[in-house]
This record gives sequence, structure tokens and C-alpha cells, in this order.
Amino acid sequence: MADTAQRPRKKLATGLLLLVVIVLCIAVIWRADNEPQTDDAYVYADTINVVPEVSGRIVTLAVRDNQRVKKGDLLFELDQRPFQDALDKARASLIQLDQQIMLTQRSVNAQVLNASAARASVERAQSAAKQAKDTLQRMEPLVDKGYVSADEVDRAHTLAQSTAAELTYAGLQAREATAAVSGVDALQAQRAVVQAEIASAELNLEYATVRAPFDGVVVSLRTTRGQFASASSPVFTLIDTAHWYVVANLRETELANIEPGTDATIYLMSNTSKRFQGKVDSVGFGVSPEDGGGLAQGLPQVQRSINWVHVSQRFPVKILVTDADINLFRLGTSAVATFHPATNVITKDAN
Repeated sequence: MADTAQRPRKKLATGLLLLVVIVLCIAVIWRADNEPQTDDAYVYADTINVVPEVSGRIVTLAVRDNQRVKKGDLLFELDQRPFQDALDKARASLIQLDQQIMLTQRSVNAQVLNASAARASVERAQSAAKQAKDTLQRMEPLVDKGYVSADEVDRAHTLAQSTAAELTYAGLQAREATAAVSGVDALQAQRAVVQAEIASAELNLEYATVRAPFDGVVVSLRTTRGQFASASSPVFTLIDTAHWYVVANLRETELANIEPGTDATIYLMSNTSKRFQGKVDSVGFGVSPEDGGGLAQGLPQVQRSINWVHVSQRFPVKILVTDADINLFRLGTSAVATFHPATNVITKDAN
């Protein structure tokens, strides 16, 4: 009798347990479809290689490895003496050139006066030659009539020839005087070159002092004072701490409702008790289908975990964290990201 009474209870318990399992499975599937989550995520931030614009020896290193800096803080200084010497030399060349231009301008002014005087002489010679020629032309017809003597005509002819020669000579002098006016155009062009050299030297002197372009953290610092820094080699790396991201690799089957602006909740594996909010910044549009890591033909590679079973490809989704804790967020930290596409639908419906 007891066994007969317990059988319905066991069936009821089994049925309830099966119902709970079914409900949980439905909830898990619904959550996976509507709020995808992945632990294949990591913290990311933009970085720059701090490379000096000029080469020189480091005389001041104002930071240490893993130090936080503010925008405008001094990072390091190169030896400024070579750049200061180049600037002083260029400025001295400009002063010397200005003096040369001033003296040359005085000479040019004198040459212009000489040319003006030569042109005046030409005008006087032209007048004298014309007068002598006119006089000769008037006297020649009067010889046959006896009004003037042959000697007077000869003297007039000689005077005409003399004034013509003087006109020719005055013309040569005028052309020579005009050609001698050289100007200062070449010196002015040279002055522009020297001014450009001064501007370049001033810029190089400014480049010798390197400051932080943004708030960040110094990493990969492996040098000290006295090291020669090349303009083509980074001294260290600077992480931009003003903007933190989490890159989450989602399966392609979970991307349907993920778009820029989608809300996301994030927690870090280093501290699972704190939750951070973020919004999708961008969704990856290409990955290499080959297994491996790193980059392949410019596309990010995400390794598949099971090689003998066809699994969904994963695409990187970049999330901008809106309330990042600078004491917890580190580049490369493992993270877990949960996406909330439903909030986008609600927002669109409200609008």
C-alpha cells in the first residue's frame, strides 16, 4: 500500500524536475539568443610608440616604467646643445646677410643715380648732335651763294661729327650704367632660405623636449639617461587611459542584433565583483578563416577551439567602456561581456 501511494508522488516529482529542466533550458536558450555572453574578451586601449622627432642623447628621463602621466607632462629631454648651436648659427647668418643687403642696397642706389646721370648725358648729347646737324644742313646750301665760307662749313661738319661721336659714347656709358644696376633680389632670396633654416632649427629645438600628448601609462620602458635616441626608434609605449575598450569575440550566430550603440555589461576576471557598463563601438567585418593567431593579410585571426568539428566563426566586437576603473583596467586583461540588444529595441520604440 505504501509503495502504491508513493508512486504518484515520485512521478509528480519527476515531472516537476523535468519541467524545471525544460524551463531552465528555454531560459538559457532565450538568454543566449537575446543577451549573448562571452568570456572570450579582453581589455584594449589605444597605444602609441613614443618616438622623438629628432635624434639625440637623452639627458633627462622624467618617467619610469608603468608610471601614469597627464597630458603635457614632461617625458624626456634630448641634449639641446646641437639644436641650439644650429639655431644660433642660422640667426647669426641672418644678421650678417641683413648687413650685406643694407650695404648692397646703398651700392645699388648709387648705381641707379649713375644710370640716371648717364641717361641725362645721352639726352644732352642728342640735343647737341641734332643742333650741329641742323646747322650743317643750313650752311651747306649757302656756300655756292657766297654767304658762308668753305672753312665755316668744314668747321660745322667737324662739329656735327664730334657731337655724333659724343652721342655714341654717351649711349655706351648709359647702357653700362644701366647694366651695373644689379639689385638685391638674389640676397633677398638667400635671406628667405636663412629664415627657413631658423624656423627648422627652432622646431628641432622644440622637438628635443618630448611631452605626453594625452593622459596615459608608460610601458615597455627599457632605457635610461645617456642613451642615444634615434628619430626612427621608439623609446617606450604610451597607453591612452582616457578611453578603455573591451574586445569581445562573438559567434557569428550571435551578431544579428548587435550593432553600434548596443548596451553591454562587463566584468573583469581580475575582479568579478564589479560590473562596468559600455556600448558597442563597432562590430568586426572581417576575420581570417584560417586557424592561428595574430593578423593574416591585415585581418584579425581568431583560433577555433575544436578543429574536427565545424564551429561558428567568431568576430571581434569592440565595446567602449563608459565607467572604467583606471585602477582595474589593464591592457590585455581577460573580461566577460554580456550584450543587451533588447534595450536598443525599447529605445527605438520609445522614439
